[in-house]
Amino acid sequence: MKFLHSMIRVSNLEKSLEFYTRLLGLKLSRKAALDDCTLYWLKDEITGAEIELTDNNIKDDYKNGDVFGHFAFETANLDEFTKKVHSMGYEYLYEPFNMPLEGDTLRVAFLKDPDGNEIELIEAK
Repeated sequence: MKFLHSMIRVSNLEKSLEFYTRLLGLKLSRKAALDDCTLYWLKDEITGAEIELTDNNIKDDYKNGDVFGHFAFETANLDEFTKKVHSMGYEYLYEPFNMPLEGDTLRVAFLKDPDGNEIELIEAK
């Protein structure tokens, strides 16, 4: 079994595309126009996994539930990524910090996408 993608609905396509492509580095791989929405697949070129952005023709009042937690992305250097975050006008939900693991630590930070979905950033070891 191979994981392919997760889908999220977006309220502002342009803001979401900027966030996921310019900030996080995903690449638009394909799109499909359906009767009631347009789908945009954004690909992680390292793993091949995708996030599907769904832009509905009629926007409902989207609300984040309490079941979904976050997407996680690895970055080579959290300090360098933080410069990019701030230069693009984004702010962290939780600034970079060291999370203790059994016998180790993991450096992480959290921010939110334009629709309030949490994104975890993990610094590569």
